[in-house]
Amino acid sequence: MLSKPARWWRAAAAVAAGGLPCLAFPAPALWWFAYVALVPWMLLLRSAPTGRRAALEGWLGGAGFILAVHHWLLPSLHVFLLPLAALLGLLWIPWALLVRELLGGDGAGGRAGAALVLVPAAWLLSELARSWQGLGGPWGLLGASQWQVPPVLRLASVGGVWLVSLLVAAVNCAVVLLIVAPAARVPAVAGLTGCAVLTGVVWLWVPRPEVSGGLRVAVVQPGLVADGPDSADRRFAAGERLTRGLAGQHPDLVVWGESSVGADLTARPDLARRLAALSAEVGAPLLVNVDARRPPAADPGTAAGTGGSGAPGIYKSAVLVGPEGPTGARYDKMRLVPFGEYIPARALLGWATSVGKAAGEDRVPGDSPVVMDLPGRPDVRLGPLVCFESAFPDMSRHLAREGAGLLIAQSATSSFQHSWAPAQHASLAALRAAESGRPMVHATLTGISAVYGPSGERLGSALPTSASTAALYEVPLARGTTLYVRFGDWPVGAALAVLAVYCAAAGVRSFRAGTPAPEPTAPRARTARG
Repeated sequence: MLSKPARWWRAAAAVAAGGLPCLAFPAPALWWFAYVALVPWMLLLRSAPTGRRAALEGWLGGAGFILAVHHWLLPSLHVFLLPLAALLGLLWIPWALLVRELLGGDGAGGRAGAALVLVPAAWLLSELARSWQGLGGPWGLLGASQWQVPPVLRLASVGGVWLVSLLVAAVNCAVVLLIVAPAARVPAVAGLTGCAVLTGVVWLWVPRPEVSGGLRVAVVQPGLVADGPDSADRRFAAGERLTRGLAGQHPDLVVWGESSVGADLTARPDLARRLAALSAEVGAPLLVNVDARRPPAADPGTAAGTGGSGAPGIYKSAVLVGPEGPTGARYDKMRLVPFGEYIPARALLGWATSVGKAAGEDRVPGDSPVVMDLPGRPDVRLGPLVCFESAFPDMSRHLAREGAGLLIAQSATSSFQHSWAPAQHASLAALRAAESGRPMVHATLTGISAVYGPSGERLGSALPTSASTAALYEVPLARGTTLYVRFGDWPVGAALAVLAVYCAAAGVRSFRAGTPAPEPTAPRARTARG
């Protein structure tokens, strides 16, 4: 039985240990730290005197992780971030119980080998559960901390960010075994060796994307614009001025950031004409992003665009504009940011608008992804995403399967300008590029904007949050299909399968342990014959 001071000490240690992995993500970006970041938390969990205590410390550590990785949401959500972290922290309870069960002993027998498989699988289960859009989406996945490590990015092309998360969690598990279980050193070293061999084999033998041609893409980042009734017009004018400076540089495409146009182009034909004239001046189509209320009479099949729903309301839409005006290609953002763009169960949680910068009105989601043809380049098709949609591996995979040769994420992190959010968001594009084998452009209003090649490598220099500029990038295009695009989230399926087998085996053992042993049969009496 723990004393009261010990209980409080362990609770505080669990919150702190759960927050440690945040240092592996941008902005600190200590990618190497991810391979030991879970060790203090796991050491605490394995020493929990009861399963109930391990569940509590798993919950507290999970809440600490959410608070640390998403601390930059405080200016928007204020105190609402605390109950959100407490809710999401519950997702780590199964992992915590498994850590105590499999790592709590001396590692003898097959427990160490089982731990090296099951503990990473349980970690992936928590990541999968919180990746649902309604819970905030797949932000801060452990594998995402490795966005700048080329051999690990190659692993992402095989099994997505999920395979990378499994590998990082397995290394942490092996380190714990090396520290606390001398009897398990052989399987622990074998596990570390297996992770290294897998990474090396993938690096040496998995084909790299086959480069085929290139594209000159310009990213326009207007920078901060002071809030005010005319801020949308001033932002548009800044983007217009910077784009005009690209004349004579012969881009194939110009990309503006999220919410770069603050009025629907059917309601403001003057803006549509200015964009068309700008496209003609620079000699390239513009991919802008419209954040505005769509008139009720707007028809998704007209020049306003195609690919979205026709319901009235506020949309965030990627719209392609050429010298003749909008081309008809439009993508309406499908996955909206909880609280930022809509409030889940608004009748119950609408009070969030009074304590933070939650959406006063729900935006309308689009109903399908869109792959756009690039005018003047019949060999290139564009796959647009908006804002935190770049965090979802399945969305970029779907676009690649549908023939997109260039992925584009239009984003705006202006509300979090001096936090870790811009760097975290920009890093996600490297993973999506590596997974899909397609280059990706991450264009923002206020930075960080960045462009990545088809292997996830950064192209040129990123545009920092202090920049107000337009930059031109030579983007290599690629052919072929990665294993991740072909086979999808197979590491998730494998993790769920091994956990199901473990649970079934545990259930059988429990049933047998609870069944009374049969009474011994008495020997048959022998009859004496005289």
